[in-house]
Amino acid sequence: MAVALAATEYGAGPPVAILHGLFGSGRNWRSIAQQLAARHRVVAFDLRNHGASPWAKGMSYGEMVEDLRVSLRARGIEHAAALGHSMGGKVAMLMALFHPGEVDRLVVVDIAPAANPPTLLAYVRAMRAVDLHGVTRRIQVELQLAGAVPDPDERAFLLQNLVIDKNDAHWRLNLEEIERGFSQIVGFPDLPADTAYRGPALFVAGARSNYVEPEHEPAIRRRFPQARIIRITGAGHWVHAEQPQAFLQTVSTFLAGAELA
Repeated sequence: MAVALAATEYGAGPPVAILHGLFGSGRNWRSIAQQLAARHRVVAFDLRNHGASPWAKGMSYGEMVEDLRVSLRARGIEHAAALGHSMGGKVAMLMALFHPGEVDRLVVVDIAPAANPPTLLAYVRAMRAVDLHGVTRRIQVELQLAGAVPDPDERAFLLQNLVIDKNDAHWRLNLEEIERGFSQIVGFPDLPADTAYRGPALFVAGARSNYVEPEHEPAIRRRFPQARIIRITGAGHWVHAEQPQAFLQTVSTFLAGAELA
Protein backbone atom coordinates (compact mmCIF):
# COMPACT_ATOMS: atom_id res chain seq x y z
CA MET A 1 0.00 0.00 0.00
CA ALA A 2 1.55 3.29 -1.09
CA VAL A 3 1.91 6.06 1.50
CA ALA A 4 1.68 9.82 0.98
CA LEU A 5 5.15 11.18 1.63
CA ALA A 6 5.91 14.31 3.60
CA ALA A 7 7.79 16.90 1.56
CA THR A 8 8.98 20.49 1.48
CA GLU A 9 8.62 22.51 -1.71
CA TYR A 10 10.79 25.32 -3.01
CA GLY A 11 10.57 27.57 -6.07
CA ALA A 12 8.71 27.27 -9.36
CA GLY A 13 9.46 25.87 -12.79
CA PRO A 14 10.16 22.38 -14.15
CA PRO A 15 9.75 19.97 -11.21
CA VAL A 16 12.63 18.17 -9.53
CA ALA A 17 12.01 15.43 -6.93
CA ILE A 18 14.82 15.03 -4.37
CA LEU A 19 15.16 11.67 -2.59
CA HIS A 20 17.48 11.35 0.41
CA GLY A 21 19.55 8.38 1.54
CA LEU A 22 19.25 5.95 4.42
CA PHE A 23 18.89 7.64 7.84
CA GLY A 24 18.32 10.98 6.08
CA SER A 25 15.38 13.22 5.30
CA GLY A 26 14.45 15.96 2.88
CA ARG A 27 15.78 18.60 5.23
CA ASN A 28 19.33 17.33 4.65
CA TRP A 29 18.92 18.74 1.13
CA ARG A 30 17.52 22.14 2.12
CA SER A 31 20.50 24.20 0.96
CA ILE A 32 20.80 22.44 -2.40
CA ALA A 33 17.02 22.56 -2.89
CA GLN A 34 16.88 26.28 -2.19
CA GLN A 35 19.56 26.98 -4.75
CA LEU A 36 17.99 24.74 -7.41
CA ALA A 37 14.70 26.53 -6.73
CA ALA A 38 15.94 29.58 -8.65
CA ARG A 39 14.91 27.69 -11.82
CA HIS A 40 12.90 24.71 -10.64
CA ARG A 41 9.98 23.61 -8.53
CA VAL A 42 11.90 21.44 -6.09
CA VAL A 43 10.12 18.87 -3.93
CA ALA A 44 12.33 17.36 -1.22
CA PHE A 45 10.64 14.20 0.01
CA ASP A 46 10.96 12.18 3.21
CA LEU A 47 10.88 8.52 2.17
CA ARG A 48 8.72 6.02 4.09
CA ASN A 49 9.85 5.28 7.66
CA HIS A 50 12.04 8.41 7.58
CA GLY A 51 11.60 12.03 8.63
CA ALA A 52 7.99 13.19 8.86
CA SER A 53 6.61 10.56 6.48
CA PRO A 54 4.35 7.75 7.68
CA TRP A 55 5.70 4.51 9.07
CA ALA A 56 4.70 1.56 6.93
CA LYS A 57 5.39 -2.13 6.50
CA GLY A 58 7.98 -2.91 3.86
CA MET A 59 11.13 -1.22 2.57
CA SER A 60 11.23 -2.62 -0.95
CA TYR A 61 12.16 -0.34 -3.81
CA GLY A 62 8.94 -1.22 -5.61
CA GLU A 63 7.00 0.15 -2.63
CA MET A 64 9.13 3.27 -2.41
CA VAL A 65 8.69 3.97 -6.13
CA GLU A 66 4.90 3.75 -5.74
CA ASP A 67 5.06 6.11 -2.73
CA LEU A 68 6.89 8.60 -4.92
CA ARG A 69 4.45 8.30 -7.82
CA VAL A 70 1.42 8.76 -5.56
CA SER A 71 3.02 11.72 -3.81
CA LEU A 72 3.99 13.46 -7.06
CA ARG A 73 0.49 13.03 -8.46
CA ALA A 74 -0.99 14.44 -5.25
CA ARG A 75 0.95 17.61 -6.04
CA GLY A 76 -0.27 17.67 -9.63
CA ILE A 77 3.08 16.52 -11.02
CA GLU A 78 2.86 13.94 -13.80
CA HIS A 79 6.56 13.87 -14.67
CA ALA A 80 9.69 15.33 -13.09
CA ALA A 81 13.43 15.15 -12.95
CA ALA A 82 14.45 12.67 -10.22
CA LEU A 83 17.51 13.34 -8.06
CA GLY A 84 18.38 10.70 -5.50
CA HIS A 85 21.29 10.03 -3.15
CA SER A 86 22.33 6.53 -2.03
CA MET A 87 19.11 4.68 -1.10
CA GLY A 88 17.17 7.52 -2.70
CA GLY A 89 19.33 7.12 -5.79
CA LYS A 90 18.14 3.54 -6.12
CA VAL A 91 14.54 4.73 -5.80
CA ALA A 92 15.22 7.31 -8.54
CA MET A 93 16.87 4.72 -10.80
CA LEU A 94 13.99 2.28 -10.45
CA MET A 95 11.41 5.01 -10.96
CA ALA A 96 13.15 5.75 -14.27
CA LEU A 97 13.48 2.07 -15.22
CA PHE A 98 9.89 1.13 -14.32
CA HIS A 99 8.18 4.35 -15.45
CA PRO A 100 10.47 6.13 -17.94
CA GLY A 101 7.70 8.42 -19.20
CA GLU A 102 7.42 9.96 -15.72
CA VAL A 103 11.13 10.85 -15.37
CA ASP A 104 12.39 13.75 -17.49
CA ARG A 105 15.98 13.53 -16.32
CA LEU A 106 17.77 11.35 -13.79
CA VAL A 107 20.49 12.36 -11.32
CA VAL A 108 21.96 9.57 -9.20
CA VAL A 109 24.30 10.61 -6.39
CA ASP A 110 27.02 8.19 -5.30
CA ILE A 111 25.28 4.88 -5.81
CA ALA A 112 25.22 2.23 -8.54
CA PRO A 113 22.57 -0.25 -9.75
CA ALA A 114 24.19 -2.98 -7.66
CA ALA A 115 24.21 -4.46 -4.17
CA ASN A 116 26.18 -2.75 -1.40
CA PRO A 117 27.87 -4.35 1.62
CA PRO A 118 25.51 -4.41 4.65
CA THR A 119 27.96 -2.41 6.78
CA LEU A 120 25.36 0.11 7.99
CA LEU A 121 23.25 -2.62 9.57
CA ALA A 122 25.44 -2.23 12.67
CA TYR A 123 24.26 1.40 12.91
CA VAL A 124 20.61 0.34 12.81
CA ARG A 125 21.18 -2.18 15.56
CA ALA A 126 23.17 0.30 17.65
CA MET A 127 20.37 2.86 17.43
CA ARG A 128 17.78 0.25 18.36
CA ALA A 129 19.91 -0.78 21.36
CA VAL A 130 20.08 2.75 22.79
CA ASP A 131 18.28 3.08 26.11
CA LEU A 132 16.09 6.17 25.66
CA HIS A 133 14.46 5.92 29.08
CA GLY A 134 15.04 9.16 30.98
CA VAL A 135 17.02 10.78 28.15
CA THR A 136 16.82 14.57 28.32
CA ARG A 137 19.98 15.57 26.43
CA ARG A 138 21.41 14.52 23.08
CA ILE A 139 24.85 13.84 24.59
CA GLN A 140 23.35 10.95 26.58
CA VAL A 141 22.51 9.15 23.34
CA GLU A 142 25.71 10.17 21.60
CA LEU A 143 27.75 8.50 24.34
CA GLN A 144 25.77 5.28 23.93
CA LEU A 145 26.41 5.30 20.16
CA ALA A 146 30.12 6.11 20.35
CA GLY A 147 31.31 2.50 20.42
CA ALA A 148 29.35 1.37 17.36
CA VAL A 149 29.64 4.69 15.47
CA PRO A 150 33.15 6.04 16.16
CA ASP A 151 33.07 8.82 13.55
CA PRO A 152 31.66 11.98 15.21
CA ASP A 153 30.25 13.34 11.93
CA GLU A 154 28.36 10.10 11.33
CA ARG A 155 27.04 10.14 14.90
CA ALA A 156 25.86 13.72 14.40
CA PHE A 157 24.09 12.69 11.20
CA LEU A 158 22.29 9.83 12.93
CA LEU A 159 21.39 12.02 15.90
CA GLN A 160 19.42 14.33 13.60
CA ASN A 161 16.77 11.61 13.88
CA LEU A 162 16.54 11.88 17.68
CA VAL A 163 13.50 13.70 19.08
CA ILE A 164 13.54 14.82 22.73
CA ASP A 165 10.35 16.35 24.10
CA LYS A 166 8.79 16.89 27.51
CA ASN A 167 7.59 13.32 27.87
CA ASP A 168 10.17 11.11 26.21
CA ALA A 169 12.90 10.64 23.65
CA HIS A 170 12.34 8.68 20.45
CA TRP A 171 13.68 8.13 16.96
CA ARG A 172 11.95 9.56 13.89
CA LEU A 173 13.12 6.48 12.01
CA ASN A 174 11.15 3.25 11.99
CA LEU A 175 14.27 1.30 12.89
CA GLU A 176 12.47 -2.02 13.29
CA GLU A 177 11.13 -1.91 9.73
CA ILE A 178 14.43 -0.64 8.35
CA GLU A 179 16.27 -3.56 9.96
CA ARG A 180 13.67 -6.01 8.70
CA GLY A 181 14.05 -4.72 5.15
CA PHE A 182 17.79 -4.12 5.22
CA SER A 183 18.69 -6.81 2.69
CA GLN A 184 16.38 -5.12 0.19
CA ILE A 185 17.76 -1.65 0.96
CA VAL A 186 21.36 -2.65 0.27
CA GLY A 187 20.39 -4.81 -2.70
CA PHE A 188 19.17 -3.97 -6.18
CA PRO A 189 16.33 -5.89 -7.84
CA ASP A 190 16.98 -8.39 -10.60
CA LEU A 191 15.45 -6.96 -13.77
CA PRO A 192 14.92 -8.30 -17.28
CA ALA A 193 18.09 -7.88 -19.35
CA ASP A 194 16.50 -5.35 -21.69
CA THR A 195 15.19 -3.04 -18.95
CA ALA A 196 16.73 0.40 -19.55
CA TYR A 197 16.06 4.10 -19.14
CA ARG A 198 17.08 5.86 -22.34
CA GLY A 199 16.58 9.41 -21.16
CA PRO A 200 19.31 11.80 -19.95
CA ALA A 201 21.09 10.42 -16.87
CA LEU A 202 23.87 11.78 -14.69
CA PHE A 203 25.76 9.77 -12.07
CA VAL A 204 27.64 12.01 -9.63
CA ALA A 205 30.12 10.11 -7.47
CA GLY A 206 32.53 11.20 -4.78
CA ALA A 207 36.13 10.64 -5.85
CA ARG A 208 36.92 9.36 -2.33
CA SER A 209 33.87 7.09 -2.16
CA ASN A 210 33.73 3.38 -3.00
CA TYR A 211 30.01 3.26 -3.79
CA VAL A 212 30.56 3.73 -7.55
CA GLU A 213 33.57 1.69 -8.65
CA PRO A 214 34.89 1.07 -12.19
CA GLU A 215 33.38 -2.42 -12.11
CA HIS A 216 29.92 -0.85 -11.71
CA GLU A 217 30.18 1.14 -14.93
CA PRO A 218 29.08 -1.65 -17.32
CA ALA A 219 25.82 -2.07 -15.38
CA ILE A 220 25.29 1.69 -15.39
CA ARG A 221 25.85 1.85 -19.17
CA ARG A 222 23.56 -1.13 -19.78
CA ARG A 223 20.65 0.22 -17.75
CA PHE A 224 21.25 3.90 -18.57
CA PRO A 225 22.79 4.13 -22.05
CA GLN A 226 22.89 7.94 -22.03
CA ALA A 227 24.59 8.12 -18.62
CA ARG A 228 27.38 10.54 -17.86
CA ILE A 229 29.52 9.59 -14.86
CA ILE A 230 31.18 12.51 -13.07
CA ARG A 231 33.47 12.18 -10.05
CA ILE A 232 33.75 15.17 -7.71
CA THR A 233 37.24 15.71 -6.33
CA GLY A 234 37.50 15.97 -2.56
CA ALA A 235 34.14 14.33 -1.89
CA GLY A 236 33.19 11.06 -0.27
CA HIS A 237 29.72 9.51 -0.10
CA TRP A 238 27.93 12.72 0.94
CA VAL A 239 28.98 14.55 -2.24
CA HIS A 240 26.37 17.31 -1.96
CA ALA A 241 27.40 18.17 1.61
CA GLU A 242 31.17 17.82 1.19
CA GLN A 243 31.56 19.72 -2.10
CA PRO A 244 28.28 21.62 -2.47
CA GLN A 245 29.36 24.20 -5.04
CA ALA A 246 30.97 21.70 -7.41
CA PHE A 247 27.95 19.43 -6.98
CA LEU A 248 25.47 22.22 -7.57
CA GLN A 249 27.25 23.49 -10.67
CA THR A 250 27.32 20.02 -12.22
CA VAL A 251 23.70 19.20 -11.42
CA SER A 252 22.33 22.63 -12.40
CA THR A 253 24.06 22.41 -15.77
CA PHE A 254 22.63 18.95 -16.38
CA LEU A 255 19.09 19.87 -15.32
CA ALA A 256 19.20 22.87 -17.66
CA GLY A 257 20.00 20.55 -20.57
CA ALA A 258 23.39 22.15 -21.17
CA GLU A 259 26.57 20.28 -22.06
CA LEU A 260 28.71 19.12 -19.14
CA ALA A 261 32.41 19.89 -19.26
